[in-house]
Amino acid sequence: MTAVMTGIFAVLLALSVPVGYALIIAAGTAILFNGGTPTVLAVVKLFQPTQSFPLLAIPFFILSGSLMMSGTLGQKLVQFAAALVGRFHGGMGQVTVVGSTIFGGVSGSAVAEASALGSMLIPWQKREGYPAGFAAAVTASSSTIAGLIPPSIPLILYSTVSNASIAALFSAAVLPGLMLAAGMMVVCYLSGRIRNFPRLTDQTHLRSIGKSILSALPALLMPFFIVVLLRAGIATPTEVSVIAVFYALVVSVIIYRDLTWARLHEALVGTVITTGIVMLVITASSLVGHVLITERVPTIVAQWAQDTLVNAILIILMMNIIMLVVGMFLDLPAAILLLGPTFVAIGHAIGMDPIQLGVMVCINLSIGLFTPPIGTTLFIGAAIARVPIGAVVKELWPFYLVAFIVLILMSYVPALTIY
Repeated sequence: MTAVMTGIFAVLLALSVPVGYALIIAAGTAILFNGGTPTVLAVVKLFQPTQSFPLLAIPFFILSGSLMMSGTLGQKLVQFAAALVGRFHGGMGQVTVVGSTIFGGVSGSAVAEASALGSMLIPWQKREGYPAGFAAAVTASSSTIAGLIPPSIPLILYSTVSNASIAALFSAAVLPGLMLAAGMMVVCYLSGRIRNFPRLTDQTHLRSIGKSILSALPALLMPFFIVVLLRAGIATPTEVSVIAVFYALVVSVIIYRDLTWARLHEALVGTVITTGIVMLVITASSLVGHVLITERVPTIVAQWAQDTLVNAILIILMMNIIMLVVGMFLDLPAAILLLGPTFVAIGHAIGMDPIQLGVMVCINLSIGLFTPPIGTTLFIGAAIARVPIGAVVKELWPFYLVAFIVLILMSYVPALTIY
């Protein structure tokens, strides 16, 4: 069944069939071809994951992010980032990185962040004299920090296939997220200094920084609240997501007073669409997982890796290479749900902590979001900047270097994620 499913899936992807539909068609055809699984059971496997209580956190976190990012708060965050780092070399690029890190603590979605932040900052950087390719590259790469800073949607998805604690994953991913941000800011600084990019000269006053911090404080506090509530056991991830929506409503209605019926409607519609896409991939991956588990593929692969590669260092390297290749062609949610069960089995076989593995998986597959040929944030950045993909990729190599360094550290230094 697995060979039939893989072949059909590859053909459908080549024909540009959406990933969710391709997975359902491939797995369904393989099950019918084999004839060993009742059709009713296959349908049950499709809908079973949608009944998961923790997955309710996904639409609520998406909604809270939409409510906060689409209003005045988004502008306040950009002003805060500009006041903080705009005066340095490559300051506008650093503003994008800082903004992405903060927005990541609100939205949890790299794609949403690239669209919202890129539409604001890429035209601004172009007007100030920054190369369009560089502006797109910073947005495409830094938006993936949202996959690590709580509330991270990829980490929630990983927890569903690994049974790892969402609270532990959120806590473990903060440090690598900040490391990515710091590394990318260094790249922006060096690029700005070497290439003499324009700097913001009107953001140097300390009073301006203090005022912007107060204005952006509601967003700055949100990821802190999420981690504290989860780590202290005060609320479950789903309950925290509902609290986040309530918090976003309070901020929009009482503090900034900018919530309109039109914006609320837009946020709700966007949440439904995004959640529908994610849930389609989740249900499809459940059917694929049934096929793989029926044929014991995760166990066989884990045993093969142990017998052939022997060394845990080589096994981790193999997993990273596979994920880098898969991440170039599959969206992050689909890749996590497809590779997760197998890699969790391999990690268990070599004694790798599932929390460390989860952070490694999310960093690795996030790199695929700004890697050709099918990098989602790469295409978003290029489209907003109105430049060819090649011009953006040419500017991305130092950002790839930073991401790979952080990935290697997270892969081989457990102390950075387990504490």
